[in-house]
Amino acid sequence: MSETNLKQRIRDGEHVFGASVSMTIDRDSLAERVEKGGYDFVAVDSQHSAYNEDSLVAFCNLADELDIPVNFRIKHTRNAYLIGNYLDLGPSGIEVPQVELEETVDEAVASFYYPQQGIRSWGGGARKNSEGRERLEYADWWNNYGMLWMQIESIEAVTHARRLAKAGVDCLSFGPTDLTFSMEGHLNHALQTVDACVQYVAKELEGSPTAVCFRNGNPSTREKYAEMGVTVFLE
Repeated sequence: MSETNLKQRIRDGEHVFGASVSMTIDRDSLAERVEKGGYDFVAVDSQHSAYNEDSLVAFCNLADELDIPVNFRIKHTRNAYLIGNYLDLGPSGIEVPQVELEETVDEAVASFYYPQQGIRSWGGGARKNSEGRERLEYADWWNNYGMLWMQIESIEAVTHARRLAKAGVDCLSFGPTDLTFSMEGHLNHALQTVDACVQYVAKELEGSPTAVCFRNGNPSTREKYAEMGVTVFLE
């Protein structure tokens, strides 16, 4: 199993690339997608997709065979308190959708990290890379490995991005479609395009350990968003 620390690469500002895939993808198709795209991680979704815990465990086991980290978008913002439970099923990272409040970030960070950084409960046989590690060793490893994302999908979240980029948050990720809905309700706001919002957040987070992720959709737009300050790309 790979020990590559994607979390540190993200925090160091390296360009990293992920592929959105279905939890039902077969092994050969997943391996081909990752290899051909040169992807550093894969992302799966429960917010807008069918999901059960057994399917997530099975998918994470499959990804482990290929040494590819899994980022999992949880079903709802208010489920941030369940992040520890989701992590016990095998993901390497969590994305919380539609984040607007600092309280949500605080709850997510607490649930994501083991003490003394957080309050995540100990346990779970399906946890990422837990075999053979004693409690404190594993907790320290996880706290320096797991990736926590907050998805910003409104004008309010964009303008408060700096407040949401708290200690323990590795990435602010954009949800461009819901953000467009939000902008359509703020016709007099200074930020009137998704790209303007991306540039604003990237500028706000300069010098911060929290990176900016954009769902750019395909490799042809990587350079465009990299020039805006995006370092994490989801395709």
